Amino acid sequence: MKNIFFYQTNIGEIGIVENKDAITNLFIKRERIPQEVVVKETVVLKEAGKQLMDYIAGKRKCFELPLAPEGTEFQQIVWKALQEIPCGETRSYGDIARSIGQPKASRAIGMANNKNPILIFIPCHRVVGANGKLVGYAAGLQVKQYLLKLEK
Repeated sequence: MKNIFFYQTNIGEIGIVENKDAITNLFIKRERIPQEVVVKETVVLKEAGKQLMDYIAGKRKCFELPLAPEGTEFQQIVWKALQEIPCGETRSYGDIARSIGQPKASRAIGMANNKNPILIFIPCHRVVGANGKLVGYAAGLQVKQYLLKLEK
């Protein structure tokens, strides 16, 4: 059974989902939340909420949480590469493609980035266009800009 709990932050209400003691999803907008979740704050969700609040308050740079995003093998590889981007730094889609040994996969990296189910904890906000400009973010470019500024 999946559990969800909501946390009020200065970037809006954030719902974190846990299944079998690991974080599986993070929602910034309520309308995408699956029906089969139960609103209940578990030990794992409480810790995730605490770490998230500390991060948004500027007291934490990285997360130490059990993550279990659901996706294809390629998406898993990309999401793991995203977690290796140091806090306060950015990478281009091309940089990520090269880091996973698939230098021509920039477009596929963008698609995997777009499907990241655990925003913030898997830092897809740290991926920018080849020219350094902010491009696409599920929670909106304003939130992406806020998170990058917070990490500087």
